[in-house]
Amino acid sequence: MIKITECPRDAMQGIKTFIPTEVKAHYLNLLLKVGFDRLDFGSFVSPKATPQMRDTSQLVDQLDTDSSRSDLLAIVANIRGANDALQFEKINILGFPFSVSETFQLRNTNSTIAQSLDTVKAISDLCLKSSKTPLVYLSMGFGNPYGDEWNADIIAKYTEKIVALGVNEIMLSDTTGESNPEKIKYLYPLLKNEFPEISLGLHLHSKPQETDAKLQAALEVGCTRFDTTLRGFGGCPMAKDELTGNIATENLIALLSNNNMQHQLNMDAWNEALSYSWRVFNP
Repeated sequence: MIKITECPRDAMQGIKTFIPTEVKAHYLNLLLKVGFDRLDFGSFVSPKATPQMRDTSQLVDQLDTDSSRSDLLAIVANIRGANDALQFEKINILGFPFSVSETFQLRNTNSTIAQSLDTVKAISDLCLKSSKTPLVYLSMGFGNPYGDEWNADIIAKYTEKIVALGVNEIMLSDTTGESNPEKIKYLYPLLKNEFPEISLGLHLHSKPQETDAKLQAALEVGCTRFDTTLRGFGGCPMAKDELTGNIATENLIALLSNNNMQHQLNMDAWNEALSYSWRVFNP
């Protein structure tokens, strides 16, 4: 069964005009009804860095998780953010963006790779004590636009380090659209075979015309966990001036249908969320 994490946080975080908290809450509750495996709903980060996410704490209490099968996922960039997120029982998973690009790690979390490994260890330990799940995004996993060294051995090396810190959930992430079907078909099986004990998924960004080929390649090599975003909005505002959007959830749903693969989504609820999304992203 394919497991989908819907990522409205990723879709909203780069929008400069502040989306009212009540609008976000209504949209998130609609998405919770769809039945995604996980909902990446917000982040506990500096409001100076990501102003759009400054109301994440307020959102948690407004989310109806009791009637949803979706786990709540929050992004944290440091130990302080992790401690803030751990105050909420509703939050199940803490995600940390770890980059194999030193340049991007400094841009994204204001810390080096070495410092970020220490942060991953601390977050993993905190999650263990609080019965939460630590998740690491292996960002710039398919290359980077900064000229930092990248190859499969580097990806495998940092995956090994992260797993050794107690993390069993990893999303191989393409932050700036560097992936292609050939890289996906090579790198995903390599990591899956070398680290069979972990849950390995894909968080891809893509130009719309390249989306289906990337998804098809991922399905062909056995990927069962995907991060996607309704209508393909978003991108990382820390990455570069021009955002590369997320994989559109509707593309994945259509491709699963074409491949006779099942999902557990409530499509009536999906259509309701899709309709309301125009209010969220086109105010």
